[in-house]
Amino acid sequence: DSDSKGSRGSSDTGGDGGESRISFSTSSEEEEEEGGTGDGRNGTRNGKPKPPRANWREKENRRGGGVGNNRKGITGRNTGQAISRTQLLKRPLVPSPPKPAPPQLERHVVRPPPHSPEPDSLPLDGGTDHVMQRGVWLSVFRHLGQKELCVCMRVCRTWNRWCCDRRLWTSIDLSRRKSITPPMLSGIVRRQPIRLDLSWTNISEKQLTWLIHRLQGLKELLVCGCTWSAVSSLCTASFPCLSLLDLGWVQGMKTSHLRELLSPPSSDCRTVVPDPRGRLPSLSELRLCGLEIGDSALRLLLRHTPRLHRLDLSHCVQLTDHGIHILTAASTLRDSLTHLNLTGCHRLTDQSLAFFKRCPHLQLVDLRSCRLLTSEGFQKLLQDPPSDPDGKPFQCAEDQVLSRES
Repeated sequence: DSDSKGSRGSSDTGGDGGESRISFSTSSEEEEEEGGTGDGRNGTRNGKPKPPRANWREKENRRGGGVGNNRKGITGRNTGQAISRTQLLKRPLVPSPPKPAPPQLERHVVRPPPHSPEPDSLPLDGGTDHVMQRGVWLSVFRHLGQKELCVCMRVCRTWNRWCCDRRLWTSIDLSRRKSITPPMLSGIVRRQPIRLDLSWTNISEKQLTWLIHRLQGLKELLVCGCTWSAVSSLCTASFPCLSLLDLGWVQGMKTSHLRELLSPPSSDCRTVVPDPRGRLPSLSELRLCGLEIGDSALRLLLRHTPRLHRLDLSHCVQLTDHGIHILTAASTLRDSLTHLNLTGCHRLTDQSLAFFKRCPHLQLVDLRSCRLLTSEGFQKLLQDPPSDPDGKPFQCAEDQVLSRES
């Protein structure tokens, strides 16, 4: 057909010049359709009249080759590909392996060990017990440090129980650790220490919140150098037994944060009976060195820490003479204060020296590195008689360090 079509030459292309037609079929029906453009648009081809146009559906039904065959061939070649794609789409998707979850806090209940872990004696392989009883072993373990106790816990199950005795872990020091892990927190809760040092660590607020609600017998807590975002978790609980709190150099802590920490707990706080005196009613030593607090912070101490004996305000550069006047005003704190550290408070002058005579039980005042204090002011303080007739005068033990006998 293609040869006959090419032999017709210009008669098939009509007056369209050299325009070529590209087709995948040369059936008779298509030739008849193109015949109208052949012999001068007269509707005839080789002298024969053009048959009437048939419906396109009938043409498709009459086709046995040409486009139909070519389409079948193309479809036949692509059948395997189509089936394979369908099968791939019908296959169930294989889930990817789950990503490892980040380390979380312990979700199970961590129960502290009993006061006297069993058994009372060390069983041996022969079925007998060791001559040394548990009390003798514990007296030996008391001379070991934390690292040595952890090594002894790997010897046997009996030693593991004995080395977890809370009497051996009254103080736990994790200061300057690079990271605080959940196993560390679980170990702290199991041992129930009295003193816990977390200074200069990266402990988070979630970790500290989980920890403090499980250490009801904690008496000394050191969080020096931590961030306020972590230390703010102390505002969610009450500490009736806490006697020492170290908040020195806490990053971002100001007077408003100290007010939130010392104020009485709210109704949503996890405590049985809120103490109207504050969260720290039994606090006897408070360390606030290096904080950005002013004179108004000392009013909070008068109100919420009436039993304070030792106060560290070193390097609080915003304190002035007015703050010392507030601190030594008539209050229960003035009568209970025994040690006061004001090292590096550059705004204090000789006027503040006379205020220290108001505190009857004050034994030591550290005023080193206070630039505005003069030797004349110290001499005047030492020469003046005490305000209390029964009180004893101050003495200058070291340079700019005042001391007085109790």
